[in-house]
Amino acid sequence: MLREPADPARIGRRVVRRRAKGMDVGAVAAVLEDARFDVRQDSRHEDLVDDLRGRAELAEWERLDQLLAAAPLGTVYDPESDGVVQAELAAEAAAAADREAAVREAPRIAARADELQALRELHALEQTEPRDGDEAARDELTRRAGGYVQADVDAWLAHALAAHLGHYRDPGAREAAADLLTPPVLAHAALLAELARLVPGARADELALTTS
Repeated sequence: MLREPADPARIGRRVVRRRAKGMDVGAVAAVLEDARFDVRQDSRHEDLVDDLRGRAELAEWERLDQLLAAAPLGTVYDPESDGVVQAELAAEAAAAADREAAVREAPRIAARADELQALRELHALEQTEPRDGDEAARDELTRRAGGYVQADVDAWLAHALAAHLGHYRDPGAREAAADLLTPPVLAHAALLAELARLVPGARADELALTTS
């Protein structure tokens, strides 16, 4: 499994939560005063002014102090009942899953980008129906070109989206395309779809000429 990037602030918050577990409001208030003193002392040292972990620990002690002050008398801190902590853990788990999925998907995207490049060189891209994930392959081709937009690939995807070809036959895929394709591609597809409505029966290549 991929390791998450080191984050001093996140580490600091976790240290505080482990230490605070089982503490009541009085105990947390006492530690908070010590943390404030430490931060004031550190601020006098130039090499500690940008101590992200120290500031995060202080902020977390302040949050826990407010949390317990608002809780019924006698409440002790428990990370498992802390909504903020649970929300963070859920977000971190989702981010880790996304990173794992991206790593697993990368070889498939690269292979599909190779395939699309070969089709371009054979002038056969226009006769190819797009597949699920081709938006990512399109981005990979753009990356390989140093960020330059591949106009023929964009036009191919726009035509397929407008004509509901390949995986765009699925309404869900067409809806997802709004987040996966760039605004110019989406605008091109919308224009082609409108032209197709105004000129029923026109072929995609004929409409392409009107938008080129």
